[in-house]
Amino acid sequence: SGIAEITADDLPVVEADANLKLYPRVFNNFLYMGINNTRAPFDNEQVRQAFAMAIDKQKIVDDFYLAGSVAATQFVPKGVKPGYTDGYTAPAYDPEKAKQMLTDAGFDFSKEYTLAYAFRTRPYFPQPAKIAEAVQAQLKEIGINIKLSEEEWATYLPAVRAGERDLFFLGWSEDYPDATNWYDVFLTSSSKSFGTAYPDIEEKIIAAGKLADPVARQALYDQINQLFAQHAPMIVIAHGTTQLAFQSSVENVV
Repeated sequence: SGIAEITADDLPVVEADANLKLYPRVFNNFLYMGINNTRAPFDNEQVRQAFAMAIDKQKIVDDFYLAGSVAATQFVPKGVKPGYTDGYTAPAYDPEKAKQMLTDAGFDFSKEYTLAYAFRTRPYFPQPAKIAEAVQAQLKEIGINIKLSEEEWATYLPAVRAGERDLFFLGWSEDYPDATNWYDVFLTSSSKSFGTAYPDIEEKIIAAGKLADPVARQALYDQINQLFAQHAPMIVIAHGTTQLAFQSSVENVV
């Protein structure tokens, strides 16, 4: 027999029991911090880029995620193919450079900026409040004042989708295994959450969605992934896993 969705609290108990064995389940998902580019100061590309470099994604994964989870290096997880660019990493965690970029952009460090989230536990968002507080603390380290706003899901999601939040946490687990379930959903004009779509990204997404050849599609997604880092419409934090536990006697677990 076995159980699914082992929580972080139960993990030590399972690990200490010789009669049980853990199996991480990896699937395509992500947690992201969305940024609305129609709301100042986030209409400034340099500000968005700096925020992306001010978050230590690896530390957040180490502190709050189950084993097998990974810190994000680009828009989609490795399992999205065509889509994920092998060997490519967007600009990494660099708080000193981030602070300098904000200073150069005329960012107002005296103001308070609201980061909204809803307390809905998911494999990609296993500890919502703690993750939000960690991001708040990391941004505070370079002088950014973040106010956290925990909201009810029923009102939170419609508000985000209407473009009424500056900064917000949401996530995604794919509905079907294709890049269009990622790029088209988030980075085209169909989503108001991030404000105005980026024409150079949108043009390539539409073109990729019309192609059948995976090599030709990948060439377009390679370009999109770099443009994503440049425009920083969101900050992808992590790709989560779930853990299954079975009795040690059970074999051939898939």
